[in-house]
Amino acid sequence: MMLVGFLGCYGAIQESQCLLGTFFFFLVILFACEVAAAIWGFMNRDTISKELINFYDSAYIKAVDVTSTSKDSAIKVLDVFHTTLDCCGKGGENTLFQEVSKTLCPRKTAPTTEGFQENQNCHDKITILFSEKLHLIGLAALVVAVIMVFEMIFTMVLCCGIRNSPVY
Repeated sequence: MMLVGFLGCYGAIQESQCLLGTFFFFLVILFACEVAAAIWGFMNRDTISKELINFYDSAYIKAVDVTSTSKDSAIKVLDVFHTTLDCCGKGGENTLFQEVSKTLCPRKTAPTTEGFQENQNCHDKITILFSEKLHLIGLAALVVAVIMVFEMIFTMVLCCGIRNSPVY
């Protein structure tokens, strides 16, 4: 990405059609890759959700296992999941997880009349993210695609302007 940005900026500063053409070429390739990734992600959203749940489960097992050598990194991964999705655990927790849940799940959701209600389990939250929140992911991808189309248009306008300008 730095190379592509450098080609665009330096090509515009130097008024080089070659650098701007290369910048345009890389933008087209990146745009095609983003469209392909979006289509693949939409077609395989259930598989992605299952893989993310499997990744969460492996980190969960390492965090609860007292003999694990990568326990600290697993706890950090779980913390990212818990903070981002506002969830905790995978449902049907064992007694060992109940003991360490105070360190793994420090946050609770909105207060209720009985105090704080428990967080929803992360398996459900991951599934909801890829089923109900898919339109938000698609909207973000659409915004990026529109910005890239404008970048390509402005690059070609600048390149044509350089070609048509008189040499001084």
